[in-house]
Amino acid sequence: MTMYSRSGARRKHKQGRTALQRLKDRCFCLPARPDRLLQFALPLLVLSLIGSLPRAIAQPVSRPLLVPPTSGKPLPPQPPETKPTPKANPDEFPPNPLESTAPDPLLPREATQRPLTAAEQKQLALALDGLNNQATAKLNAGDRAGAFELWYRELRLRRSLGLVEEVRALGRVGDVAWRENRTADIRWLTRRLDAILTQTEPKLSPAGVAPANEPVTAAPVSSTAALPDKVSSATPDRRASVPRSTATPSPSPASSGNGGDRTAVLEALGLAYQQVRLPQVAASIYQQILAEAKQRQNEKKVDETLITLGQLRLSWFDYPNAAIAYQELLSRARARSDRQNEIIYLTQLAYTYEQAKQPEQAIAYEQQIVAFYQALPNPAPIPALKIKIADNYQQLARLNEAEQNYQSAYQLAQPLFQFAYASDALHKLGALYRANDRLDAALKVFDYLVGLEQQAYNLYGMMTAYDQIGQIQLARKQNQQALLAFAKGLSLAKQLKY
Repeated sequence: MTMYSRSGARRKHKQGRTALQRLKDRCFCLPARPDRLLQFALPLLVLSLIGSLPRAIAQPVSRPLLVPPTSGKPLPPQPPETKPTPKANPDEFPPNPLESTAPDPLLPREATQRPLTAAEQKQLALALDGLNNQATAKLNAGDRAGAFELWYRELRLRRSLGLVEEVRALGRVGDVAWRENRTADIRWLTRRLDAILTQTEPKLSPAGVAPANEPVTAAPVSSTAALPDKVSSATPDRRASVPRSTATPSPSPASSGNGGDRTAVLEALGLAYQQVRLPQVAASIYQQILAEAKQRQNEKKVDETLITLGQLRLSWFDYPNAAIAYQELLSRARARSDRQNEIIYLTQLAYTYEQAKQPEQAIAYEQQIVAFYQALPNPAPIPALKIKIADNYQQLARLNEAEQNYQSAYQLAQPLFQFAYASDALHKLGALYRANDRLDAALKVFDYLVGLEQQAYNLYGMMTAYDQIGQIQLARKQNQQALLAFAKGLSLAKQLKY
């Protein structure tokens, strides 16, 4: 601000104050009347506001800050202002180690531009086997975090060896993760399996038919390729707890002889999904393999896949679908007169229906097995089968058929010196008679059982037979005979120190 402008402001300020003072003097000389006082008060207020404006204009724009005097020593440097570190959110998942983009010294620098040569693949495979051994050693030593860190590095590098190699490694590590109860690792490994499964889905031709046995081909990629995070429901059904990938999975090389065949990749995926305990997804994959094998009329592959499906269903207690697989296998075996496999599938069907608590269906297949062995002839397996048939009849409350089969089992087992089966048949027959209040018949059966166990030098069996005889005699009010039977049983118990 110039000197002229400052002096003008002072002059205007002085004039304003003079006029204001005259107005105040006039106001104080007026009589105390409210109407006259209001008439002069309003102009006084306006002039007061106008008079304060020059004072505000005359103030300097800025003033220097007052700094306290110092003793001539420089001030100590102030520490830089630091922002508080945000706390980690416990609800957020840690990053997926399969998505790491860090370069790996085990891969050549140009691995992103070309596939690995055969020599490079062999060298890399040996190095990855070493990583797996190191991870296993760390796990056995209790270092679970270090073990899985090595395994994830191995899995990233396995992509350079083809889909089959990668899927096998994913299943192997997934099995360990499941046994160690590592939920996050299971989720990451399953996402990668889902991405590969999506990648192996056949492309439809213009006619809407997938070409048979189409090879899986992809561009080369290094172990730093990232994986998708999003999930999709387009892939086969499975437990809702594990999401499914939708984004295009990172490609993996289909090296010659290592994962180029779609069926080989699907078979590896089926096993891997079993290892991460997702049997429904594994079963759906084997159904794809089965359909393609039938389309190509590959009878051997059809049988192998049906056997795998049956075993998978049985292991997860899916008895109805297991029975469907074994029934188809039985029909195929009979169509080509394959007697060796026919008896295997009959046995599996009988076992499946027994586990499913369907005794009537189990009896039908067990009787077919008996007829099969009678036609050979091979009577050795028949006593055990007769006991199973009798057990199933007893569950159906068909006691006459149960009695007949127990008797038949005893009669067949004794000449074959199958004392265990003969004893089991007599014991169950006697129990059947006791349960139906046929005490005289039960007493005769257990008398036969004492002689049989004596022939087999089975002191424990004799002891239990005498105990049953004593209880039957008590039920018949034959106390003296009951005491005699119990005494014989006690003597045998002392010999056995029972």
